[in-house]
Amino acid sequence: MTSAGSGLTLLQTCALSLLVFTGASQFALVGALAAGGNPFTAAAGAFFLGVRNAFYGLRLSQLLALPRVVRPFAAQWVIDETTAVALAQPTRRSVRMGFTVTGLSLYVLWNLTTLLGAVGAEAIGDTDTWGLDAAGPAVFLALLAPMLKTTTERAAAGIAVLLGLGLLPVLPAGVPVLVAALAAPAVLYAEGRRSVKTANDAPRDDR
Repeated sequence: MTSAGSGLTLLQTCALSLLVFTGASQFALVGALAAGGNPFTAAAGAFFLGVRNAFYGLRLSQLLALPRVVRPFAAQWVIDETTAVALAQPTRRSVRMGFTVTGLSLYVLWNLTTLLGAVGAEAIGDTDTWGLDAAGPAVFLALLAPMLKTTTERAAAGIAVLLGLGLLPVLPAGVPVLVAALAAPAVLYAEGRRSVKTANDAPRDDR
């Protein structure tokens, strides 16, 4: 429904879900488009949110040890859930089974519900009239909130929100999201400097 509110057709919505199998990137893309953002800027924001999957892939490639011809297809299913299930398995056989079952079931269900949502959005007409334009951000926040467990993570999220909201009136749609992404490296840099300073200030036993 969110993609329908951003102006995507039924076919475009389903194609996006089939090809970009990561929820955060999809919500970022359609959210930027709904706000009138440039498609390239919207795609850039979605790309940066999906970069973490590449790091998952580095670890999973060692655990799965799949033939080269299969790897491009398996890469489509490298997401948070399949990674978590695969990493929890004790043997290579169970790693492959857990990855495959989780990836297949989620991929089928995700695309099926996307189709149902897009068809439903077309049936009810203008989604903005029903306030469904807020569904994307609300779902994204619901997915993000449980992941913010440490002070560093909360600080990065808070600064990102301030940057995004503060720059929203002055930058083109989609660009504030890219700038907000700088919050993470900034917080990590500050955290690293603080850790070094703490280590240097710690009393040393010179005996």
